[in-house]
Amino acid sequence: MTDPLILPFNGKTPKIHDSAFIAPGCKIIGDVEIGPDTSIWYNCVIRADVNFIRIGARSNIQDGTTIHCDSPSPATPDGNPTIIGDDVLVGHMVMLHGATLEDRAFVGLSTIVMDGCVIEGDAMLAAGAMLTPNKRIPSGQLWAGSPAKYMRDLTEPAIAGMRLGVAHYVENAKAHKAAIEAALK
Repeated sequence: MTDPLILPFNGKTPKIHDSAFIAPGCKIIGDVEIGPDTSIWYNCVIRADVNFIRIGARSNIQDGTTIHCDSPSPATPDGNPTIIGDDVLVGHMVMLHGATLEDRAFVGLSTIVMDGCVIEGDAMLAAGAMLTPNKRIPSGQLWAGSPAKYMRDLTEPAIAGMRLGVAHYVENAKAHKAAIEAALK
């Protein structure tokens, strides 16, 4: 079993809440903060070497996801950090780069979210979509496609289902953490 790699970089050491689940195979590098009851699933890479990455409470970053940030430049003097709020669902194999996912955002499987993008709370980017730079998905909307475009408003049951998904991942992470601890004894 490969332990997660938690690597300081340029004088910044990742800060990970004790209750977070960090699966084997993950690489977490540099100026990263991960909140309580958040889960970072198998083989994710979170690399904050040129800006910072913040992940709030009870969010989940599913298997194989890569998260990076954007360097400062003449066009963006502060660059684009990656900020993920509380209760956010990030599907498997997602690429997040210099984007903001507000509290309760949902990003589907195999999506790409590029620099300067914002996905508001209770908004969803559908599986396989690519959100091009500086786009914003308003609360309550579903966007899909490559490049992603507005598809429709989300129903209340769909939004409620996203919230149930958050609770499921918090509990599932606890079960995985216990299974790994038992296997290492």
